[in-house]
Amino acid sequence: MIIYDTIKQYSQMFNNPTLHPLISLVDLKKSDVLKRSKFMMGIYAIIIKEANCGDLRYGNSYYDYDEGTIVFFAPGQVITNEPEGELHQPYGVALVFHPDLIKGTSLGKQIHEYSFFSYQSNEALHVSEKEREVINVCFANIESEIKQNIDKHSKKLIVANLELLLKYCSRFYDRQFLTRENVNHGIIEQFEQLLNEYLFREELQSNGLPSVAYFADRLHLSPNYFGDLIKKETGKTALEFIQLKFIDLAKERILDKSKSLSEISYQLGFKYPQHFSRFFKQKVGVTPHEYRMN
Repeated sequence: MIIYDTIKQYSQMFNNPTLHPLISLVDLKKSDVLKRSKFMMGIYAIIIKEANCGDLRYGNSYYDYDEGTIVFFAPGQVITNEPEGELHQPYGVALVFHPDLIKGTSLGKQIHEYSFFSYQSNEALHVSEKEREVINVCFANIESEIKQNIDKHSKKLIVANLELLLKYCSRFYDRQFLTRENVNHGIIEQFEQLLNEYLFREELQSNGLPSVAYFADRLHLSPNYFGDLIKKETGKTALEFIQLKFIDLAKERILDKSKSLSEISYQLGFKYPQHFSRFFKQKVGVTPHEYRMN
C-alpha cells in the first residue's frame, strides 16, 4: 500500500515539481504508466477526474466517480484503485494540501464542517460546465499563488483561496442534493422503513436507541453524507429524526396502562427507568408518569 504523507511525495509520484512544501496542484497526466493500487492519504486531496481512471473503492463501497466528477480525500482514508495491479495512465487534476497549511487559521478550525471530505460511496460531486469553470478559476488562483515566491502574505492568500474553493463546493453539493431529489427520497423511504423495523424488533430492547452510523452503514453511505442528506431533505438532523420516531413509540407505550413504566423503559432499551424518565422529560417536557396521567 502506498502512503502519501507529504506534498513532495505525491507530486513526485506523478512527475510534478514541488513548488510549495504544503500545497500543490498536480497534473496527473504527467505521470508515467502506473499500477492501480491501494493507497492511504496523510494529506487532503481534491481530485477532478478527466477520463476513465478505473474504480475507486473506499471501505466496501465504490465512489460514484465518472468523468468530470470531483472526489475529496482527508488524512487517514484508505482508498483502493481497482482492478489492483492493472497498468493505467492517470488523467485529471489533484489539489493536495498538508494539514499543517491550515493549522492556526480559521479554515483549520472549520475544516470539519466540510463534511464531504468524509463522504464515500456514490457521493462524488458532479459539477455542471458552469460550476466547473468556477472550480477552474479557484484552482488557477491557488496555482498562481503557489508559483509566487513565498512571502509573509503567501499563506493567508493561499488559505483564503482554498477556503473560497471549499465554500463553492459546499454550494454545488447543496445544488446536487436538490437535483438528485428523486434518489434522495428513495433513501429517506428506506431509512424510515429500517428505523420502523428496528423500533419494533427485540433489538431495541437489547441494544437501545440506534445510532446514525448504524443506518448509514445499512444504506451503504458514509455517516456524514447520510446526515447531510437527511438534514437537507427533512430539516432535521438524522439523530433528531430517530429520536422523534422513538418518542412517538414511547408515547404509545406509556398510554398502554397494562404495563408499568419500568417495564416500558426496559422494552425501549433503557437499563434504568430513571434514565428513560430523564430522556423523555428532556424531549417532551414532562415525565412519563405525568404524560400518562394527562
